[in-house]
Amino acid sequence: MSRSTLPRSPGIDLLRGVSILLVVVHHLGLRLPLHETDAARWLPVFLLKGFIYNGYEAVFLFFVISGFLITRHVLERDGTLAAVDWRAFYTRRVARIAPCLLVLLAVLLACHAAGVPNYVFDKPGQSPAGATLSALTFTLNVYEGHHGWLPGGWDVLWSLSVEEVFYLAFPLVCMTLGRTRWLVPALVILVVSVPFTRAAIMDNEIWQEKAYLPGMGAIAAGVLAALARARFGVAGQRVRRVLAAAGMLALAAVMFSGGWVWHLIHEQYLLVLIAAAVALVLASPEGGEPVRGTRWLRALGQSSYEVYLTHMFVVFSLVGIARMTGTDKAWGWLWYAPAVLLAWALGHLVARALSEPANRWLRRRLLRPASVAAPA
Repeated sequence: MSRSTLPRSPGIDLLRGVSILLVVVHHLGLRLPLHETDAARWLPVFLLKGFIYNGYEAVFLFFVISGFLITRHVLERDGTLAAVDWRAFYTRRVARIAPCLLVLLAVLLACHAAGVPNYVFDKPGQSPAGATLSALTFTLNVYEGHHGWLPGGWDVLWSLSVEEVFYLAFPLVCMTLGRTRWLVPALVILVVSVPFTRAAIMDNEIWQEKAYLPGMGAIAAGVLAALARARFGVAGQRVRRVLAAAGMLALAAVMFSGGWVWHLIHEQYLLVLIAAAVALVLASPEGGEPVRGTRWLRALGQSSYEVYLTHMFVVFSLVGIARMTGTDKAWGWLWYAPAVLLAWALGHLVARALSEPANRWLRRRLLRPASVAAPA
């Protein structure tokens, strides 16, 4: 395999598609609860609730996938984590993240200035300047923990804060612990700590959900999955099928148990979720034939970053139309398919028109020629 070429994995794209699908329907479901529509006449309520109330868990799936992909790319480019080219690593992160993020912040600030409903800061202590600064310094989760829930278009940036703080430290950890035998144990400790660090936060609901360490533990699990694949190779087909089955069963238990998994093991349910994500990641072959009938989900996954940042524009618009037309109750289920389709279309447009061209332009000018072609 060329040092500048990594095959796109249909399995990983599918997992990203499932994750962003759950995020979109979650944010729509908070405003148009699916189980309160006529859909409850045809499908069990526990199934409908499980479908719309797992956006937070979907973000943890994203964390695992992100840790896996970033580590795999570093290993492919630099050979080992200890040899990571930290300048190129940070340059790629900026080139991938900054263009879309900066444009999004500009649009959100314009919406606030224009007084657009759902985009205006109206809580004590919150301000456009404070939210913007926190978003640019990857501390929006901290800002939100101190000042309350932000408008929906801003709120989604909390996970970016967690992820990018992890990656700010990642090269430094690789160049230090990566030269010793302590890297893997440290990552394992971070993963195992997830339920304890989350349970330790009892007095702040927002911070409990959006604190750094639980999310970083999920990312660390993805790093470990990539290291395992690098050492042992891609598992055989039979093992991958077992991993896929185990991962799907564990994920279904977390999503559709009606809460009994949480009541049984409390915050340890996050370890079940993370283990499910790791199993599904390891079940994905390098390249290979995609699962039939999943092309739309894979397309959604390929633009997942852009969809994630922009989907609230679609959600707020459709919810407004639904309420204006009186279709937000019994007929509310009708808005789910258009929401997913429009969120994908907007994300795809932003990716093609903004993120990808800006990413390529920045890399051509900031990276050495030999490494420009390497994927993010």
